[in-house]
Amino acid sequence: MAEKPSIVSVQDLETNQAKWVSLKKILWKDHTGKQRVWEAAERRTRGSSGIDAVAILAIIRSRRDAFPLSTVIIEQYRPPIDKFIIELPAGLVDEGETAEQAAIRELEEETGYISKKVLDSTALLATDPGMTTANMKLITLEVIFDDKIESPAQKLEEGEAIVKRVVALKSLYRELKATGFVVDARLNHFAVGLEMAERLKDSSS
Repeated sequence: MAEKPSIVSVQDLETNQAKWVSLKKILWKDHTGKQRVWEAAERRTRGSSGIDAVAILAIIRSRRDAFPLSTVIIEQYRPPIDKFIIELPAGLVDEGETAEQAAIRELEEETGYISKKVLDSTALLATDPGMTTANMKLITLEVIFDDKIESPAQKLEEGEAIVKRVVALKSLYRELKATGFVVDARLNHFAVGLEMAERLKDSSS
C-alpha cells in the first residue's frame, strides 16, 4: 500500500552540501548609487543552453471534434510546502537539449502524451526574480487524437508519483478552484487569463 508523503525532518543546508541549488550574496547599487545586499537561490543544473526548465501547455484536440479543446494538468506532492500541488507538466532541460525537445520529452514522461508539433515557445521567463535566478520557457504543444481522448501510460522516473488530469480549457478555472489542492501560480495565472478573456468577450457582445 502506498504511503502518504510527509516531511520527516527539516534542517539548514550548507551550500557545499547542496546538489541542486546554491545561495548567492549579491552586492548591487540602487538608483541612488547606494550599495545594497540581496540574497538569491541559484540552480546548479543550468546547461549550456542557458535555460533551466520548461513548463508545458498541451493543447489536446480531436480531429472529429469528439471532445472539447482540452489540456492536461498534473498533481504531485511538493516537499518544500508539504502539500499536493496542481501544476502544468514541467521539467529541467538536459544538456544538449533544446527547450522544445525537453518539453516533448517531459510531456511524454509525465503524462504519456506524445506531441509532434510545437505551437509556441516563449522567450526566456523569470520564475521568481525576487528569490531566485531560475528561469524557464513555456512551451505549447499540440496533441491530436482522431476520436476520443486516450490515456497512454506514463514513463515516470523512480521516486516520481504524478497523477494526470485532462481538463477542458473552457472549464479549467472552475476545475482548479474546486480541486481543494494548492495550485501553481503559473497554471493559475493562465486559467485566470482564459476566464477573464471569456468574461470580457461576453460583456462586450
